[in-house]
Amino acid sequence: MYVGRILSIGMNASGRPFVAYRVSSRSFPNRQCMAFENRAAIIPKEGFEKDIFENTYITYNCIRIVKDIAIVANGSHTDVIADKIYVGMNIKDAIAYSLLTMDYEKDDYNTPRIAGVVTSTNSKEDYKCCIGIATNKKILVEEVPYGKAAYISTYGAQKPNCVDFDATNSEEAAQLIFDGGKFADFEKPVTSAGALFDGEWTIKVVNP
Repeated sequence: MYVGRILSIGMNASGRPFVAYRVSSRSFPNRQCMAFENRAAIIPKEGFEKDIFENTYITYNCIRIVKDIAIVANGSHTDVIADKIYVGMNIKDAIAYSLLTMDYEKDDYNTPRIAGVVTSTNSKEDYKCCIGIATNKKILVEEVPYGKAAYISTYGAQKPNCVDFDATNSEEAAQLIFDGGKFADFEKPVTSAGALFDGEWTIKVVNP
C-alpha cells in the first residue's frame, strides 16, 4: 500500500519520547536525508538538484529540535512550527497555526501537510505530544496520549493511528519507520530520519 510521506511520534516501548519521518515517493524518488545539528533535512541526491524546479515542495527540514522539543513535519511548515515554539507558543497552537496558514500543498495531488511535536520530558504532568494534518477537506490536530505512539501519512492514514514503536535509539527509529514493523507494509520508501530523547536528542538518518 502506498501512503506517501509518513511521520510517527510519541513514546517508544521504553517510555522515551521520539519522532520519526519517512519519504515515500513515486514521482521524486531521488532524495536523501541529511542530519545536522538540531535538524534533519530532505534534499535532492547529487545530480538531481534541478528537481526543485519541477516541484518546490521536495526540499525542507523534516525534523527540528527547539528548547528540547522535537518537531517533525513533511514540509516548510516544520520551520514555522519551530519558530512559534521558540517564541513561546504552546505546542497544539503552533501546529494548528502552521496548518491553518500554510494549508495543504498546491501541487498536482493536493498533498496534505502533516506535523507533530513532542516534549522531551517523561513526566506525565509535563509531557505533551500532538499530531496534525491539513488536507483540502480538513484540518485536524489531536493529542497523542502519554506512553503511546501514533503515525499519520499524507495518503491512506489521514488521522492518527496507534502503533507499536519499539526502537531503542535514534538509529533504530529511523530504520523502523523506513522498513520495520507496521511501516514495512507501506510501499516505495526513499529515505528516513529518527530522533529519540535519551538525556538529549540525537538525530539519525537512513539513505539506502
